[in-house]
Amino acid sequence: MQQKIINQLRAMISDEGNQSSVTTFILLGFSEYPQLQAPLFLVFLAIYTVTMLGNLGIIVVVRVNPKLHTPMYFFLSHLSFLDMCYSSVFTPKLLETLVVEDRTISFSVCMVQFFFVCAFVIVEMFMLAVMAYDRFVAVCNPLLYTVTMSHKLCALLVAGTYLWGGLCSLTLTYSLLQLSYCGPNIINHFGCEYSAILSLACSDPSFSQMACLVISIFNEACSLLVILASYVFIVVTILKMPSTGGLQKAFSTCASHLTAITIFHGIILLLYCVPNSNNSWLLDNVATVLFTIVIPMLNPLIYSLRNKDVKETVRSLIISRLHCPSI
Repeated sequence: MQQKIINQLRAMISDEGNQSSVTTFILLGFSEYPQLQAPLFLVFLAIYTVTMLGNLGIIVVVRVNPKLHTPMYFFLSHLSFLDMCYSSVFTPKLLETLVVEDRTISFSVCMVQFFFVCAFVIVEMFMLAVMAYDRFVAVCNPLLYTVTMSHKLCALLVAGTYLWGGLCSLTLTYSLLQLSYCGPNIINHFGCEYSAILSLACSDPSFSQMACLVISIFNEACSLLVILASYVFIVVTILKMPSTGGLQKAFSTCASHLTAITIFHGIILLLYCVPNSNNSWLLDNVATVLFTIVIPMLNPLIYSLRNKDVKETVRSLIISRLHCPSI
C-alpha cells in the first residue's frame, strides 16, 4: 500500500524530475497501516476537537471571572493559546493525509509549517518556565506577590518568550533553507518535522544539525534551570511551613504545573535533544503525535481538573446558561 501511494505521488510530480531542486514533498504519514486510516482520522479529529474546545474554554473562563485576573491565569491563558496554535499547524494536514490520496505539500508550505511549530514549541517551553517563576514568587514571597509580578513585568515576560521563540525558529528555518534539496522528496512523517526534512538534504547538513543541537540544548537547559531553581526554593519553603493547610495549598498550586512540565519536557528531550537517534520512524511519528496533538489536549484537562477556581467558574457559567438560555 505504501509503495503504491509513493508511485502514484511520484507520477503526479514527475514533471519535476529533471529540476535541480525539489519544490514538492510527499508526506507518508501512517500509510503503512491502511487499515488504520479511518480509525486514526476519527481519533485525531476527536482529540483536536477536545483540544480546541478545552483551550478556548480556559481562555474564556479566565476572561469572564475577575477573580482569575491574576498573573498565574494570565500565563495560563497564553499557554492555552499556544496549545491551540501549534496543534492547529500539524493536525489539519495530518487529518487531510488520512482521508485523501494526495499527500503532497509544497516546499514553501512545509517550511512555513516547520517555522510556526518550532516557534510555538519554544515559546511554550519558556512560558512553562515563566509560570514556574510565578509559582516561586507566589509561594516564597506571597506578601510581595502583587508588587513583584506587576502587569508590566508579566507583559514583558510574555513578549520576551514570543520574541525569543520567533528568533530561534527563524534561525533553524534559515538553516534548512540554506540546504539543497534535489531528491528524494519523500518525508517519512506526517508533518514537516526537523529531522525528517534534514534527512532529504543533498548538501552537507552539519551546520543545520549543529544549530539545532545548540539551540535545543540551550533552550532546554535555560528553561529547566529556571524551573528546577524555582521548585527547589518552593520545596524548601513548603517544608518550613508549620501548618498542614498551608502545605496543601502550596502543593495544589504547583501540582498541575509540575505535571504539564514533566510530560512536555520528557517528550521534547526524546525528540530534539538526543543526536543521531536510532528510533524507528514509527516511534518518531508516535512521539510527535504525543507532542503536537495529545499534549495540547491534556494541558486544559490537567489545569481545569485540579483547579478549584476554574471548576467553580465553569460551574457558574453552566448554571447561568441553564437559568438564562436566551442570553
